[in-house]
Amino acid sequence: MSSLWHPYTQMQTSPPPSTVTGGDGPYFILEGGERLLDATCSWWCMIHGYRHPRLIKAIQSQADTLCHVMLGGLTHEPATRLAEALVHVSPDGLNHVFFSDSGSVGMEVAMKMAVQYQAQRGRPEKRRMLSLMRAYHGDTSGCMAVCDPEEGMHSLFAGFLPRHLFAPAPTAPFEATREEAAHDIQALRSMLEAHHHEIAALLMEPLLQAAGGLNMTSPFYVQAARELCDEFNVLLIFDEVATGFGRTGKRFAADHAAVTPDIMVLSKGLTGGYIGHAATLATSDVYDAFLSDDDDHAFMHGPTFMGNPLACRVALESLAVFEEDDYLGKITDLNAVLCQELLEADDWHTHPAIRDVRVLGATAAIEVSEPAVLQGVQEYARKQGVWIRPFGHWLYTMPAYITTPEELRRITDVMKGWFDGD
Repeated sequence: MSSLWHPYTQMQTSPPPSTVTGGDGPYFILEGGERLLDATCSWWCMIHGYRHPRLIKAIQSQADTLCHVMLGGLTHEPATRLAEALVHVSPDGLNHVFFSDSGSVGMEVAMKMAVQYQAQRGRPEKRRMLSLMRAYHGDTSGCMAVCDPEEGMHSLFAGFLPRHLFAPAPTAPFEATREEAAHDIQALRSMLEAHHHEIAALLMEPLLQAAGGLNMTSPFYVQAARELCDEFNVLLIFDEVATGFGRTGKRFAADHAAVTPDIMVLSKGLTGGYIGHAATLATSDVYDAFLSDDDDHAFMHGPTFMGNPLACRVALESLAVFEEDDYLGKITDLNAVLCQELLEADDWHTHPAIRDVRVLGATAAIEVSEPAVLQGVQEYARKQGVWIRPFGHWLYTMPAYITTPEELRRITDVMKGWFDGD
């Protein structure tokens, strides 16, 4: 009987997990020396790969000075520098940064911030969230309540969770025109027209609904969401936990639409996956609503490990590597390979089990008709030296940005080969 309880795993029937003993670049190494090319960069966060020398050195250097101190009544240089750096690289107007320790907690912070903002602006009745179907925002209780209530993984907890509102998932693809996205935009408008009086914020994963099914949507929908939130006095929250730091082809998904949300949440790639950390960024309008002579108007949240110096220091180094090593250029090259191998080579995806193949930035997904179609694909990939972990109807890759084009073709060959029967 294992002492360690694993995530999303039936502990009674699942085989023992493989033991990882190390990593190097886009590969991790298993006990016994097996070396696997990681097609998912460890739940999408290890954007620099494993054992990156600059990130390791940054952690070691910071550990020699200060590993942790509370931010309650105290501060430290790495937290201050990281906040300033994030303001500099994020969409214009996101001028204030609140740290926490994971993407889920960062989203909890954003939702609490929105509700308290509305109350302190004289609109206490606006305390529900509007989310999208096919959304996934995390596994904590508040986040579960704004995940897709029908097809999401949290239906077991429906009677426990607060009830929020859901607009239809957008259907117009990334390449759609504004006219082609009009149906999606009208569906969102209808929800806001009917319920804006009780909605504090609209939450969305811009352009890429990740764990809810890798749904890729139009920048025009994102632009319209900004316009509608302004019209109906609703805050716009972008969950860029998965999309931030290049995953969609630009530094942030918001950049494709050239809009600034009221609140934006970052995690995963923030530290390159080396230490858990998250940042919730807010505009000055949001921040100013908490300024008062009344102490009760302060933002009522405070994670113990927020602004951890080790995490802040490695995040600063991650940002520097991203810039100095031209990661956006690397992502463009990876996107070209994904498009060439999975979209342009159309002779393989006529397989009757394949519903759709889509690519955005350094992300590619094959959607199948039934999850059973993908049974055995993980073992198939491992025999070819690739670690790939499908979920539900989706076989996907979100590789580390240091993955070479040749290595990425190894991954796409596995994805195609599963359907070719090779």
